Amino acid sequence: MISEEEARKKILETVRSLLSRRLPLSRALGCFAAEDYFARLPLPAFDNSAMDGYAVVASSCARGKRLRVTAEQPAGRDKQLHVSPGEAIRVFTGAPISQGADAIVMQEDVTRDGDEIVINTEVTAGEFIRRRGCDLSERQRILAKGEPLRAATIALLASQGIGDLTVGGEVNAAILSTGDELVKPGEKPDPGQIYESNSALLRALLHRCGAAVNLVEHCRDEHGSLSKAIKRGMKNHILIITGGVSVGEHDLVKEALRDLGAQTDIWRVAIKPGKPFLFGRMQQKPSPQSSPSARERPTRNAGRGSVPNSECLVFGLPGNPVSAFVTFLQFVRPAILKMMGAINLDLPQLPARLTVDLTNQGDRAHYIRGKLEHGTFSPVGRQESHALFGLSQSNALLRLDLGQSLKADELVDVQIWD
Repeated sequence: MISEEEARKKILETVRSLLSRRLPLSRALGCFAAEDYFARLPLPAFDNSAMDGYAVVASSCARGKRLRVTAEQPAGRDKQLHVSPGEAIRVFTGAPISQGADAIVMQEDVTRDGDEIVINTEVTAGEFIRRRGCDLSERQRILAKGEPLRAATIALLASQGIGDLTVGGEVNAAILSTGDELVKPGEKPDPGQIYESNSALLRALLHRCGAAVNLVEHCRDEHGSLSKAIKRGMKNHILIITGGVSVGEHDLVKEALRDLGAQTDIWRVAIKPGKPFLFGRMQQKPSPQSSPSARERPTRNAGRGSVPNSECLVFGLPGNPVSAFVTFLQFVRPAILKMMGAINLDLPQLPARLTVDLTNQGDRAHYIRGKLEHGTFSPVGRQESHALFGLSQSNALLRLDLGQSLKADELVDVQIWD
C-alpha cells in the first residue's frame, strides 16, 4: 500500500498529453487551449456611448442650458458626424462618439423640446464614454496554453474574429462494472442483488471532465467473460473497471489484467474510502475511428509528449460507490485533464468554517463528504463507502490526514466538485 501522494505522482508521471486538434469555436467549450492566444483588436474597438442619450461638449452644458439637436447616430456604421459647443447629437448605447464630443448626457437627464434639449444635470467631460481599448489592448494575451475554454472565454475569442482554434485532444473512455450481485436499472433483482449505479456515476464524472465515453458494459465475476470485456474496453485511451480489485476469491480483475499482459503500477493506496485502487497500462491499438474532418484533425506540431496510440491506461476502482467517486476525483480526473492538455489538475478549493469536531483515528487519510454552504462545511450522512445518499447531498470533500484532529469553527480548505 502506497501513499496517496506517491500514487498520484506515479500516475501523472506516466500520463502524457494527447495530440492537439483544430476545432470550431462553437465546439470548443470545456476543451483546453493548446497554444497562447493574443488580442487582434482592442476592446472596445472605438470610442462609443455607454448610454442612450446625447453626445455633447461638456463645457457648454451648464444646468438649464439649451442645446440644438443636429443629427442622430445609432449603433452601427459611423456617420462621421461632428458636434460643436451649443449642439447635441442623439446617440444610442454602443454608438460611435461623434467628433468634437467629450461626454454623453443620459436621456433621463434632459428635457426634449422639439429640436432642442434642456440640460437638467451637471455634465463632466468623459462621462458615459467607453474609450477605445479600455477593456482589452491589442496583443494582450487573452488565453494561455492549458487554460480551459469557458463560455466567457469563447465570447472573448469570438470578439477577436477567431472562428477556430487549437485545443488538446479528446480522451476516449470505457467503463466496465463487475459483480454477480449487480443488475441493470429496469431489471428485477433477485434476493441478494442490487442495482448497478457505478457506471452511471462514472459516466457523469467523465462527461464533466470532457471525456468521450465510447463503451459501458457490465460483466459477471467470471474470468473468461471479464477478459473479453477488458479486451473490448482497452481499445480506448482509458479503461475504468469498478469492483473486483480487492483480495476476495471473486475479485478477478488483477488476474485477468495480468493474463492479458497488463502492467500493474499501483495496487492499494492509503486513502479512505478507496484503498483497493489499481492503476496499470496495456498495449493495445485503439479501434479504428472515422476520419476526422479537416477542422478537427490533429495538429502536426503536437506530437511531442503525446500518449502512444497503442497504450490504454487502466484504472481499477473499488466497487463501493463512494470509494469509486473519491478515487476518480483524486486519481482519474487529474490524469484525464493532463491528457487533454490542462495545466491545473486540482479540484477547486475554498476556505470554510468547520461546524463540528473531527478526528481521523484510522490508518489512512480520510476524505469527509459534506456540504459547503454560506462559508461553512458540515459533514453529511454516514461516512461509509456504501453511503450513496449522503454523497448525493454533498458538494465538497475535506481531507483529514492520518491522526489529524480539527475543532469546530476552525478554518479549513475543502475541495469542491459541484
